[in-house]
Amino acid sequence: MAALPFAPMARRRSKDSVLTNSNTSFTDLGLAAPLLQVLTAGPYQNPTPIQAQAIPHVMQGRDLLGIAQTGTGKTAAFALPILHRLAQPGPDGRRPRAQPKSCRVLVLSPTRELASQIADKFRTYGEKLGVSVAVVFGGVSAGPQIKQIAAGLDVLVATPGRLLDHTGSRNLRLDLTEIVVLDEADQMFDMGFVQPIRKIAAQLPKQRQSLFFSATMPDDIAQLAAGFLRNPMRVAVTPVAATADRVEQKVIHVDSAAKRVLLSELLKDDTIYRTLIFTRTKRGADRVAKHLVGSGVEAAAIHGNKSQNQRERALEGFRQGQVRALVATDIAARGIDIPEVTHVINYELPNVPESYVHRIGRTARAGRAGIAIAFCDQEERAYLRDIERLIRQKIPAEDRRGSIVVPAEAEPARPAHGHRPGGQRPGGQKPGGQRGHHGGGRSQGHRSEGHRSEGQRAEGYRSEGHRAEGQARPQQAGAKPHGAKPQGGQQQRSNGQHSGGQRPGGQRPSGQRSGGQRGQQRSGQRG
Repeated sequence: MAALPFAPMARRRSKDSVLTNSNTSFTDLGLAAPLLQVLTAGPYQNPTPIQAQAIPHVMQGRDLLGIAQTGTGKTAAFALPILHRLAQPGPDGRRPRAQPKSCRVLVLSPTRELASQIADKFRTYGEKLGVSVAVVFGGVSAGPQIKQIAAGLDVLVATPGRLLDHTGSRNLRLDLTEIVVLDEADQMFDMGFVQPIRKIAAQLPKQRQSLFFSATMPDDIAQLAAGFLRNPMRVAVTPVAATADRVEQKVIHVDSAAKRVLLSELLKDDTIYRTLIFTRTKRGADRVAKHLVGSGVEAAAIHGNKSQNQRERALEGFRQGQVRALVATDIAARGIDIPEVTHVINYELPNVPESYVHRIGRTARAGRAGIAIAFCDQEERAYLRDIERLIRQKIPAEDRRGSIVVPAEAEPARPAHGHRPGGQRPGGQKPGGQRGHHGGGRSQGHRSEGHRSEGQRAEGYRSEGHRAEGQARPQQAGAKPHGAKPQGGQQQRSNGQHSGGQRPGGQRPSGQRSGGQRGQQRSGQRG
């Protein structure tokens, strides 16, 4: 497939289909009667701007790149016209069926939660069409997924990693796929899914319809789309990276050590009753949630290291109001679609400014107002400048630096860089109990999703046990600096000094190193 000169197209706005207001009805769009019955019977009366512009092009079989901020109905913008196409009869007058171990439509999603929500939308809209829909993602047994795929599917929604597991095991073939959708394309890129997506694209037929939908469109994503789309129609309903109009934004400048105290202070306000709190790391999310629970706030954390059941329980508790504060990372939050979120708190500012747009878009959904509050310490000032440059506005600020009393236990002191208390590692474990000091161990449930350390591969992050947490770089097993000698006093043995290579009594106590100083010698060294 020939690559398109796509990056320049992002700057030629005059040829884009840009719409900010829509008076069109679903009936005007020419959707199939079974779809209209579902839409008119439910709360769906008129299409949103992205739906009004995208649906006709998709129904005509055009490749499409759709850009709209979160909460504007992107899922229906591709699900409805795709279902319309699936409902069309074939040459024999009957609706074509998928072949065994294949799917007619493939939708790629970055997270499990978002994949589940997309599949639910297809089932809801297509309930009168009899379409078969399945969702596959990691962290759960592959057996039931294999059984569903074996019969052939009209619509398959998948995360890239688990999809490649199934194609690699020959449980699924993609060469018969007619339509492929890449949802949240920018987040796919940030999560390091570029190579998996290219592997998937290589298995797809050249003659297909391809759709890209995203809330933002940085140049890197435009270049990725260029190799995936053919003569695409570009639909943008708001300026790139524009923030939700109904979100009231505020930034609080605060010392890093005072963030937890400030968060507890804010949550004393009863009007902040359903709050989404963002951190940059999984470990950070767990720490904040633990602190809030200790402060008497109903809180839970959701991130890639949580099992699927844990994530679903946390989300359901948040929806039902049993969990007042949900602490999340950027990736996990992509699947959160809860209209009643009153506040978004950026406990840590993202170092990718587009992520800020996604974060605050979790509030002010479905026509409601919302409030976004950002904590900014000294090291995050550069991130704030990048965000304000992207959204083209100055965020109102309050300075709380030096005005918050931090109890000694609120922010435990971290050991100085390069020093470990006592000079030893507890129990011979590597930091965080991981297999490698660079996060070499895979996170729970991540292998099949293709995740790196909470997906921030493109952002320069290491895994949650990375050295930025104040840890010294662990010494490799068996490694010894050339010519290094033990530091003062460490050469002495518990049974006294000896010279000339002789040990007292000529024996070493069986199976022991003297003085218990295992951490002072090379791991695995033989006597």
